[in-house]
Amino acid sequence: MMNTLAKDLGANIRTKRKELGVSQDGLALECGVDRSYMGRIERGEVNITVEKLYQIAEQLECEPALLLPSVQK
Repeated sequence: MMNTLAKDLGANIRTKRKELGVSQDGLALECGVDRSYMGRIERGEVNITVEKLYQIAEQLECEPALLLPSVQK
């Protein structure tokens, strides 16, 4: 389940980034991470910290909760 959550979170981040017309490079730069790491976040290959989630949400001009996937029971 955790792997699915990371993938869904990453997909939500990618979708919001593209809606804003922000490049992956640009978002990575603004968040202070390497572009390859941002790619891993968007592919759901890493679990990010709450602090990083808030930082990404701030750059994407949205609430962190908007990026979180809904939990399927």
